[in-house]
Order: sequence, then structure tokens, then C-alpha cells
Amino acid sequence: MSTYVRTVLVLLAVFQLTFGVWLTFAPQSFYDNVPTVDWDPPYSEHAFRDFGSASLGLSILLAAAAVRMDRYLVAVALVAYAAFALPHMIFHVGHLHADDLAWSVVLAATVTLMFVLPVSALPGVRGLGTVRR
Repeated sequence: MSTYVRTVLVLLAVFQLTFGVWLTFAPQSFYDNVPTVDWDPPYSEHAFRDFGSASLGLSILLAAAAVRMDRYLVAVALVAYAAFALPHMIFHVGHLHADDLAWSVVLAATVTLMFVLPVSALPGVRGLGTVRR
């Protein structure tokens, strides 16, 4: 189970790092090139850069948890990610576009997976040890 937990942490860290770098350093490119992004409120460089830098911070927490595999740190990282992913999922699932069914399905599946992955890894935290000081 610890392999699954570490895999989830690494996947989420890479995902957040990728989007964090893109959003922080090329926010207009993200807006212009990611399907479904323009379905919602208009582009805001400030909001995109803020979200990108928060994603970078979250990627650091997830990566540290994957390296240390300390029970407390892993639990905090997974719960923090789930706390981000749940409202993100609720928003996007509530704002799908019927005229673009294929991208609506992709978006709904992606944001749902972003919430399900950390929650599904939480039971594996019980089997982890703690880092000794």
C-alpha cells in the first residue's frame, strides 16, 4: 500500500508542478491553450499567477511527503490536496458546457480523479511509520 501512496503523491506533485510552472510563468499561454479554461470567468493574469504559485507550493509539500513517507506529513499532504480538489471539482462539474460534450466529460473525469486519488490513498497512511528525531 505504501507504493500506491507514494505513487499518488508523486503523480499529484508532478501534476501540480507542471501546472504551477505554466500558470506562474506563462499564464496567458495556459488560458489560450488549455481547453475548457475559457468557459469560466475572463482571464486574469493576477489570479492565474496566484493559482500557479499556490500550485508550486502544494507540489513541494507533495514531493516532500513522497520522499519522507512520514505518516503525519503524508496525511497532511493528501488532506491538503483533497481540500483543494473538492471545491475545484464541485465548481467545474457545476459549470460544464452541453455544447461541448467531449471536453465536458474529460473535464469532469479529470477533476473527479484529482479528488479521488488523494482520498483513496489516505487509508494507506495507517501503515506508514513516523520519522524519528
